[in-house]
Amino acid sequence: IKEKKRHMGDTKHFCPVSLKENFVLYPGLYDHAAKYQEKMYYFSTPEHRDKFLKNPEEYVAHNEPIQAPPLRVCLIGAHGAGKTICARQVADKLGIFHIQFEEYLQELILPKTKEKVESHFDEEPEEDDNKILKLSQELEDFSQAMTKTEKTEKSKQEVKLTPEEEAIKANLMDKDPLPPEVLDNIVLDWWTKEPFRSTGFILDGFPRTSDEVQYLSERGLCPDVAVYIQVEESDVLDRLFPPCLQKWKERQHKKLENTKKLKDLKAKIRV
Repeated sequence: IKEKKRHMGDTKHFCPVSLKENFVLYPGLYDHAAKYQEKMYYFSTPEHRDKFLKNPEEYVAHNEPIQAPPLRVCLIGAHGAGKTICARQVADKLGIFHIQFEEYLQELILPKTKEKVESHFDEEPEEDDNKILKLSQELEDFSQAMTKTEKTEKSKQEVKLTPEEEAIKANLMDKDPLPPEVLDNIVLDWWTKEPFRSTGFILDGFPRTSDEVQYLSERGLCPDVAVYIQVEESDVLDRLFPPCLQKWKERQHKKLENTKKLKDLKAKIRV
């Protein structure tokens, strides 16, 4: 009871050092508490407590109350739950940024890939395309084929991806985990750099795995709230099935066209 009646510091149960240096509301721990001017301050780590005790005046309020950071929201849920629609509406109402995580990853590598990277589940089969290309090359003379090969090799050199871009592509295609050093170059900016630092954001679709949750925890990147959207399986099916069906129809149409092209090419080769 006596503990509850004690006066808390300007930042209440949040770490004043994390707030001052990183502009993040990081909950402090009772084990890492310190008393200053008859007020109790709680810290996220022993190092932050020691830093506070060396120069407490730097971390306490003087003439004005300490400014709180803007709202930072993590919005998660199953694919097709409607996260992006909700995130756009929330961002518009609150005047904060909306960041769609996987779309942001696509934008990072789009200048080199020239088109969006799809997962192996979504991408179209290339078997017929490869057959058509092979038969087409048989119809060309040697010099044209050599020129084409040189151009192809040159274009491959132009779109060579960096290790970081390769990691992003592997994540989008095969759901391979993003290394912490890659996440550092992406996620840290939203907490530490302008205009996100002073405006706030709603992060749509991140974190996606327990490793990404652990990454946020280790870096001290605390969202103010995490919202999980739970929906019925039937709702997800109604939302995702029509576009999947349309994509399947387009693939079937392309397959028929490829079959006709293969037949025509084989006829030309026979002639």
